[in-house]
Amino acid sequence: MKAIGYRTPGAIEREDALQDIELPRPVPTGRDILVEVKAISVNPVDTKVRKGASPEAGQWKVLGWDAVGTVVEAGPAAKDFKIGDEVFYAGSLIRPGANSQFHLVDERIVGLKPKTLSDAEAAALPLTAITAWEMLFDRLDIGTRVPGVANAIVIIGGAGGVGSIAIQLVRALTDVTVIATASRPETQNWVKTLGAHHVINHSKPIAEQVAALGIGAPAFVFSTTETHRHLKEIIELIAPQGRFGLIDDPDNLDVLGFKRKAVSIHWELMFTRSIFETADMAEQGRLLNEVSRLTDEGNIRTTVTEVLSPINAANLRKAHAGLESGRTKGKVVLEGFTT
Repeated sequence: MKAIGYRTPGAIEREDALQDIELPRPVPTGRDILVEVKAISVNPVDTKVRKGASPEAGQWKVLGWDAVGTVVEAGPAAKDFKIGDEVFYAGSLIRPGANSQFHLVDERIVGLKPKTLSDAEAAALPLTAITAWEMLFDRLDIGTRVPGVANAIVIIGGAGGVGSIAIQLVRALTDVTVIATASRPETQNWVKTLGAHHVINHSKPIAEQVAALGIGAPAFVFSTTETHRHLKEIIELIAPQGRFGLIDDPDNLDVLGFKRKAVSIHWELMFTRSIFETADMAEQGRLLNEVSRLTDEGNIRTTVTEVLSPINAANLRKAHAGLESGRTKGKVVLEGFTT
């Protein structure tokens, strides 16, 4: 089968950073299903792994943690899907990725693709939707109010992949006021179209801008990027007894400033359930089905902003480079392997 991989980690500018390769078609066992991949998308985790993780000696490292495709085979213990089902999912960080024609995935972390979306449109959603959902509802628990403070959330990096779906989930499922950050006219307009009540510029001090809104100190802050840069501002703007969550990887994070306000701190990694095969691992399949329902009912829209075709090393290198530039909005998707 066709796939894209590498043998030496490093910068995307190298010709061998990502290569077109041929690999054996995998065979499903246990609760795995085999998916014929139709579309994939690129996330920051792809670039981080590509820069630093080496494959086993003599092997290829295949990335990719967003996929849409059709079930073509199932392991003997698989029970949730049938051959021909159209599915979407984000896979597992510790297994081969989905940048391949056929891909094995545990059925418990798979959902049925939204019927109203194309393959490319659906491929933009799984990883970011799971990340945002788990942060908003499992970690920050934004459905439970913090007494006496503004029922509002600041989403830092609102135009990114996670921010773009987080805004929509908050609007679709809660009455929480959304304050999104974006620094350029095109990204500010993007988060407004997604439903943000207020937009502020994260290239300027954000605490002062939040205060100027006149709604009070927000109960929740969700930082999707550059947390180290905004930490002092977050400590200043968040309400006493508020809840703060982050998903990026600061080299250092001095959280002592949160103590005076008794702020709880939450880190989210959507791969945790699949890495450790937690008892609630199937929650990811359930929430993806809920995202699919919300999408088909018109409450959530795709966050794809660019589609590249076909799925090959050249286009994947282009997608990685774009993501590393820090100037993308929404999601970049690749669609269709050449026959």
